[in-house]
Amino acid sequence: MTDIVSSLKVLSDSTRLRLILLLAEDELSVNELQEITHMGQSRISTHLGQLQKQGFLASRREGKRVFYRLMPSKEEHGKNLLELALQGARELDTCESDHINLKRILERREDQAKLYFNQIAGRFDRSYGPGRSWQAFGQMLLRLIPAIDIADLGSGEGLLSELLAHNARSVIAVDNSQKMVEFGKRKAKENGLDNLSFRHGDLTQPPIDDQSIDVAILSQALHHAADPEQALVSAYRILRPKGKVLILDLLKHDFEDAEELYGDVWLGFEESRLQQWLEKAGFMNVEIEVVAKEDEPPHFQTLLATASKPGEAHE
Repeated sequence: MTDIVSSLKVLSDSTRLRLILLLAEDELSVNELQEITHMGQSRISTHLGQLQKQGFLASRREGKRVFYRLMPSKEEHGKNLLELALQGARELDTCESDHINLKRILERREDQAKLYFNQIAGRFDRSYGPGRSWQAFGQMLLRLIPAIDIADLGSGEGLLSELLAHNARSVIAVDNSQKMVEFGKRKAKENGLDNLSFRHGDLTQPPIDDQSIDVAILSQALHHAADPEQALVSAYRILRPKGKVLILDLLKHDFEDAEELYGDVWLGFEESRLQQWLEKAGFMNVEIEVVAKEDEPPHFQTLLATASKPGEAHE
């Protein structure tokens, strides 16, 4: 009886139920659970320890990482308790977003190229080398852009648009500030960028023809949109079949002063919400991950989301 009472106490916490449901799907590391749930590492580790002590979890070490998995019970009462726990976990408000985030994490495991890039990025700043900088790397990679048509939605003064225009076939920069658009036009003319045009318009209804763009970019623009979901629908509209959307934006945060300081309409976005919007708009092959974290308060984190429009590409 004591074991049953102890198990009931352990399973009475919603956070532990949440972890059990995730680990019923696949074994996961603490870091992966952090990314899925957005809970702190120490909090997750504490709950995992309690679940493991009660016999609900097993763990294994792989290098510096420890992976946890759900342990099936051999006793009937243990099986019943676990089934009730999983049933209860599915009723939690966090269930849907956790499932979406888990799907993304498991898909990313299979992407070895991305994993390798993250490892390289982490090593980049460890040692100094003359002329070795992200700025130089960025300039080199910009030269690899093929002759495609790009839309920079929410372009601001058009710095990114100018860089892209040096190799792209055409770049259309859209911003809702007439002042920014006029500034961008002047700079494009001064720099002889005839393939770069600026248009005044809103993210939710950009003044661009249907299926006329190969890549749509929203760089730190979506959190300024009144209706970000509609902005993604419009990005889908202007893309050609097999076209891609690239989004750089903030992970959801609680720095409310951003509304007044930077004119932000949204305090960033949860990965699960962004994924839902993209899939609802019709996009496929959605990938979302945190690609940058600021060291200084309020510690903004940047998300990179990519997705593609289905269909046959035009020759």
